[in-house]
Amino acid sequence: FPPLLIAADRIANTVVHGMHGRRRSGPGEDFWQYRPYSPGDAAQRIDWRKSARTERVLIRETEWEATNTLWMWASTAPGMAYRSHLSDTTKQDRAVILTLALGILAVRAGERIAAIGSGQVPDHTSRAISQMAQYYDHHSSADDNDLPGEVNLPRFSNCLLIGDFLSPIDEISERLSALAANGTTGHLVQVLDPAEESFPFEGRTEFREFIGGAKLTLGKAQTLRDSYQQKLAEHREGLKHLLRRLGWSYMLHHTDQSAQNCLMSLYGLIARDERMHRTGQG
Repeated sequence: FPPLLIAADRIANTVVHGMHGRRRSGPGEDFWQYRPYSPGDAAQRIDWRKSARTERVLIRETEWEATNTLWMWASTAPGMAYRSHLSDTTKQDRAVILTLALGILAVRAGERIAAIGSGQVPDHTSRAISQMAQYYDHHSSADDNDLPGEVNLPRFSNCLLIGDFLSPIDEISERLSALAANGTTGHLVQVLDPAEESFPFEGRTEFREFIGGAKLTLGKAQTLRDSYQQKLAEHREGLKHLLRRLGWSYMLHHTDQSAQNCLMSLYGLIARDERMHRTGQG
């Protein structure tokens, strides 16, 4: 697994280049900045000496020391090992790289992270990254379940789920609704091989299930392209509808696309949610 960890670190460095750690106001003890007084601010937070010098009523803000935990999950189901000739990486490798890279960014920002289902204690040090990498190394393509296991996350947690999510919508709905029950904010990334999207197969083609090994042989595979793509579109719309109902975000990522762009979008979504929680808009 070291190559994937190295790749994740490289991608994280690309995204974080030129960015600084997020300092934010809250109940910490270290002074951060002054800001103008607003109605509702407690009088004891006014710095009268500084206010007298500037002829403005100023509030002393401190750095927020409370850290949020980001719970992360990448599918290791056998089907995630798929890679077509249109991509140079498997769905699982891309899912794990994105998970590790976002974990690296979160730890650098002082956040705690943990892998769902690993039994890992949330941590904000580099040790958390190593533990997560070891967990996915051990569980590589060994889990028949392509959905996160049943787990009770702390109230108002933030979670990231990355997989192909090709299970029936009712099964996905049951599992995600349980995760969202405690007010969890969620972000779901559906990772697909480009061949799963375009169905480029022609002529006689044999399809084989990753689980069970069942086979289907078609004489003219292209005759199924339209109906397959329609079915996939319907499944995706069902998934989007579910996530809108839960208030979660959805992102589609193909393994032939840039991992950096996907990571940057994810990082922006999670940072936005944190800002909303801090201002009471979430």
